[in-house]
Amino acid sequence: MAILEIQGLCKTYPAFRLDNVSFSVEPGSIMGLIGRNGAGKTTTMKSILHIVHPDAGTIRYFGLDFAGHEAEIKQRIGFAGGAADYYKRKKISQLLDVTRRFYDNWDETACEQYLKAFSLDPEKTPAQLSEGMKVKLSLTLALSHRAELLILDEPTSGLDPVSREELLESFRFLQDRGVAILFSTHITSDLEKCADHITYISKGRCLASEPMAQFLERHRQAGRGSTLDEIMVHYEKESLYDTLSV
Repeated sequence: MAILEIQGLCKTYPAFRLDNVSFSVEPGSIMGLIGRNGAGKTTTMKSILHIVHPDAGTIRYFGLDFAGHEAEIKQRIGFAGGAADYYKRKKISQLLDVTRRFYDNWDETACEQYLKAFSLDPEKTPAQLSEGMKVKLSLTLALSHRAELLILDEPTSGLDPVSREELLESFRFLQDRGVAILFSTHITSDLEKCADHITYISKGRCLASEPMAQFLERHRQAGRGSTLDEIMVHYEKESLYDTLSV
């Protein structure tokens, strides 16, 4: 059973429409969500978290409709964006004290393990952390309630190459422990290092959703390039030419 299943997701704004987006995330997999600026990635992310309310479509987590089981589902998922803007002068230990009150399944042993794995000192404050370590703090807060799915919106944005590589190692570490990850980024080379599935959104529509190796090989054979960057540039140029020729 898919851990997250999206079917026919639609959201209309005056100048943009998310149109019939469908994909699923399997347990223990890392799904990369790609597309150029304004393609609909963030609208998709916000819709599946009900930060914005979609006009149509179904969203199921763990086989449950999100609309009817939101509180239950949010106990089992975690969200992290870029480096979070926490209370900068509060100790990490104090942030953990506040967060644990919201979750029935808070696991103190797991929290200590992630703090150790990510080299986070509970006596430090977010103001004392690098940008990469702030993202790892986000992950610790999400995973300490035994989140089975992480939804990550541009978590590596603005990070230096070393911090990005450390974060990707963290994702592989989590995947080995059965955590599924939905990972949106503009840095497609990061996805090639860790994602096993890819979903490509362009102009509000889902152009592809399939295993990463299959996606890359299919487009390599079609002469569209051998990397995610090359494939995206090919598609977006084709789309631009189609628009200009109308």
